[in-house]
Amino acid sequence: MEHPERVGKYEIEEYLGGGMSRVYRATDHVLRRTVALKLLTEKGVSDGEAKVRFLREARTACSIVHENIVGVHDYGEQDGLPYIVMEYIAGDRLSDLIRGERTRDLAWKLRILTQLARALDHIHSKKISHRDVKPGNVHVTAEGQVKLMDFGIAKAEGMTLTRAGFTLGTPYYMAPEQVLGEDVNTPADVYSFGVLMFELFTGERLIRGKQHVEVFEEILKSPVPRQPLQEAKAPDAVIRLVTKCLNKRPAERPKELATECEVIAREFNISLMEPPKPTVSASVKREPVPLPGVLGILPAPLQTQTGLAVVGAVSVFVAGALLALVLRLTGVL
Repeated sequence: MEHPERVGKYEIEEYLGGGMSRVYRATDHVLRRTVALKLLTEKGVSDGEAKVRFLREARTACSIVHENIVGVHDYGEQDGLPYIVMEYIAGDRLSDLIRGERTRDLAWKLRILTQLARALDHIHSKKISHRDVKPGNVHVTAEGQVKLMDFGIAKAEGMTLTRAGFTLGTPYYMAPEQVLGEDVNTPADVYSFGVLMFELFTGERLIRGKQHVEVFEEILKSPVPRQPLQEAKAPDAVIRLVTKCLNKRPAERPKELATECEVIAREFNISLMEPPKPTVSASVKREPVPLPGVLGILPAPLQTQTGLAVVGAVSVFVAGALLALVLRLTGVL
């Protein structure tokens, strides 16, 4: 697999992964910052619908500004291959943390879920549904900040897609209406959030089927399994929220995910926002710098801008008075 050395003004540093599109760590030498560059492959360009989705991802993501959503800096094309430039986030995908059993305690999980919920609530307030919410599209920094990524199949309310567009998404996290090919809106993201919650607390997938038919049948017919959550010692409040999110009827799913998470956090006295460290501005005592020449003999208060103005005015007055005295003594006046 060959990788470009440079795309536009961006110098490629490292291949991070990809499929139809490839993601690189790159350097913007003009603004002196590290970025993530997503480049659509030639195979992707030959797929007309994939190219349309790629452009839509750039337009959708750049219209959203939120601390828990990855930011888009730039869009362009090189040799006919479109690319998106995004903020580079150091850290791990939530999917890797779950697989590697590197998730932490209840407080950590609720902080992750609340940040993701806030990101989803934000895009839902703009009538945008992500449609591919899953641990692989959630990035977690070492400091615990969450970034929701990959708006490749996001859909704004009223947007018309091809028939294939309705069934796009990762099967294990699809909502029933998504499986049925119905019009998919924000409640589908809430369902996917519930699937993600289940996986975060249990460490295992909600859907066990291997073939698409098995997966879809489970999504459409199987009730929410509570036992794995109970065995994982998930609190009852968490189990209730998972169950509400996984309701087969879209209209009965929660409308404000962040509020639901915050209620659970309050129940367990968990601080969701780490208090900011106080910033202390140290006052530096500056020694006055003496003025040059004879001005340096003036007292310190008179060496300020105001003091010098006063000295100047007095000097002009004294000089004028002395001149008048001299003229009188010489008989000129």
